[in-house]
Amino acid sequence: MTAPRLSLLFGILFLVVGGLAFVPALAPLAPFDAPVVVTLDPHYRLLFGLFPVNLAHDAIHVLVGIFGLIAARSFASATGYFRKLFWFYLLVGILGAIPITNTLFGIAPIYGWDVLLHLGTAVIAWFAGYGRLSVEPLSALP
Repeated sequence: MTAPRLSLLFGILFLVVGGLAFVPALAPLAPFDAPVVVTLDPHYRLLFGLFPVNLAHDAIHVLVGIFGLIAARSFASATGYFRKLFWFYLLVGILGAIPITNTLFGIAPIYGWDVLLHLGTAVIAWFAGYGRLSVEPLSALP
């Protein structure tokens, strides 16, 4: 798989995940005894009953998805997309593991299973931005 194809896949995946959080059957409201309270927005839900999301969190997923679709147009933009995505999700994963910052100061919930998901996304983004997928295949060169 090449970086542009993976960028296209990430774009579609992030758009779908951002949209799924608005389906009440898939993202029920967080219970009142949820471990962390998000103060920014009342649309605090648990996607698939595991991943805490809200409107700000979903907007970030949709933006990352749109940027992934745009980056899929060329190899250079796809690797640049994954390099930025690596640093972004590495930071978000680390912030989600720290109790005082695990809601981005009340803006978006990034704790719990989201930490593992964000760090896993960072690993894949590293592979596509800096690792094996960051080298353009010889067949694509003129």
